[in-house]
Amino acid sequence: MLSYQPDVVWRPGPEDIDGANATGFMSWLKDNRGISLTTWNDLWEWSVHDLNMFWAAVWDYYDVAAARRPDHIATSDAMPHTRWFGGAQLNYAQNVLARAPRTRPALIEIAEDTAPREWSTVELAGKVGALSGHLTRLGVGPGDRVAAYLPNIAEAVIGLLATAAIGAVWASCGPEFGVTAVVERFGQINPKVLLTVDGYRFGGQAHDRGDAVQELRRRLPSLADTIVVRKLNPDAPTPDATHAFDEIVADPSPPTFVAVRADHPLWILFSSGSTGPPKGIVHGHAGIVLEHLKSLGLCLNVGPTDTMFFVSSTSWMAWNLSIGALLHGASVVLSSASPNHQQPDGAFAIAAQIGATILGVGSAYVTALAKQRAEPQNHYDLSRLRLLIPTGSPLPQIGWDWIAERVPARIDSICGGTDVCTVFFCGNPLTPVRSGQISGCSLGVNAQSWDAIGQPQRDTVGEMMVTTPMPSMPLRLWNDPTGTRYRDTYFDKHPTVWRQGDWITITEYGAVEVKGRSDATLNRGGVRLGSAEIYTVVDQFDEITDSLMIGAELGGGRYLLALFIVLADGAVLDDALRRRIEARLRSELSPRHVPDTIAVAPVVPRTLTGKKLEVPVKSILQGAPPASVAAAGAVDHPQALQWFARWAADNAVAP
Repeated sequence: MLSYQPDVVWRPGPEDIDGANATGFMSWLKDNRGISLTTWNDLWEWSVHDLNMFWAAVWDYYDVAAARRPDHIATSDAMPHTRWFGGAQLNYAQNVLARAPRTRPALIEIAEDTAPREWSTVELAGKVGALSGHLTRLGVGPGDRVAAYLPNIAEAVIGLLATAAIGAVWASCGPEFGVTAVVERFGQINPKVLLTVDGYRFGGQAHDRGDAVQELRRRLPSLADTIVVRKLNPDAPTPDATHAFDEIVADPSPPTFVAVRADHPLWILFSSGSTGPPKGIVHGHAGIVLEHLKSLGLCLNVGPTDTMFFVSSTSWMAWNLSIGALLHGASVVLSSASPNHQQPDGAFAIAAQIGATILGVGSAYVTALAKQRAEPQNHYDLSRLRLLIPTGSPLPQIGWDWIAERVPARIDSICGGTDVCTVFFCGNPLTPVRSGQISGCSLGVNAQSWDAIGQPQRDTVGEMMVTTPMPSMPLRLWNDPTGTRYRDTYFDKHPTVWRQGDWITITEYGAVEVKGRSDATLNRGGVRLGSAEIYTVVDQFDEITDSLMIGAELGGGRYLLALFIVLADGAVLDDALRRRIEARLRSELSPRHVPDTIAVAPVVPRTLTGKKLEVPVKSILQGAPPASVAAAGAVDHPQALQWFARWAADNAVAP
């Protein structure tokens, strides 16, 4: 039970409240719907208890471009059978280009080897029209798949919008993915066209992908065409049987938009592949348009004066979400540069350079800067930065403290999911931000913390369950014709309630703490422990640069709670450090949080989007072969999995 309220690190002033998009929305509701709401909690309560009225209001407030309005908003079918915006016909790309900036850049492209480049909406639309025309001439039509092996560059946005414009289906992987990992994803969907770079620059190094592209073309027999974006060798001839992107888009053309059904597939996002074959998650045009209007506009308060920079790759749903900022007339920053290039706080250098008002970064990146005691405020002008969004994993307290002391911006830690391509929990400009906590649920999201018997609770750790449907819940999983895998993934605990797979606490005042993955549960003597709270304590040690806590049920009724740490240069795990770690876990958390063993690992393996591989490592400690728990191409340091297998064998852990 929580017995305290953490410190408030940001509190809205009158100008914040008066200028908030949510305030304007509530005023519109009163004038146009006769609904009087005055606080964020009022708005949220209404949004989850009258889904049809709420989402109809979002549609009308933002004046969604559509060839045909919906006949109804949501069917009365329980999840996962709820259907949204029946009868509507629209197009995601049309909505994006209709609302993108007209007097400011639509895109600002950052690379390590060139100066920033600005793209106007007119320029963007012309290239979208040219590329979509080329795709049509190739025979690509509604429902066909276009795959992209591209970094976070303007050509990826053009590819997405051109694909969506003609009703084809988009899927992307960053070029940092290995061939096997890409084939595991694209091989499922039989793409008709591949957009790819010949290589890219990252971290001060050139990465040639010519051989990888040749192998992808060989292993993806469904391809009718490959379109090459020259980034590494701009003067080299185009490979045989391919087309050059620059030649295709050289003559701008106004795009033509195919009006598709609300539930027509827009894109396929892939799960990390860290707990089995990557799932192909299919989202629809209307669900994504409405969710990104709501989550970015009403919750994160994105507007036409903003410049939004999210450090991401095209493999992470954060990229898709950030493109949605164009729906609000904001400029979107695309960076293929390493956030550590030239200086550890390079993301802040870029934010200052282009005057970003919103910066999204991984929590692990913030934690690393906090450990290094970086001082970006002393080197860069961050005065325009009004919102800093750490995400990807729970932000430990050391990260919260570092931001609060150094960055003059509101902290809005968010928790979302590839599964819904939006946020479940986030802040808003109307309520205070408390250190270590997310301010609350996103509008329209009725997420609850359930106890072991399925009852909602407050101030106690429980399973995160979403009890009412959301428009961007997957239409389906790819190659899952009966829906069995979909139901087994999200509805295994309750047939009509979505289980996200996280442990959370919702406080008495509605704030949220994410405690870690429930499928990597630490269960000591029947008491559930959150890995996130353990990392919060361990990350305070200067001697430790990274950590991984694993709780594994072993043979013979044994249970192992193991803490793996990565040491800073020159540090040693001696008895003194071991005792200090144990003492702090005992005093700040409880005796149950003290591990059975502490071991030094060379690295903590993560997915390519930065999430710690708790579940795969747990499986290895329980005897699973490393190759069976995660695809090598989906792991940043695949050799690290072998290290954990050797550790388990050397310490007589695995059966």
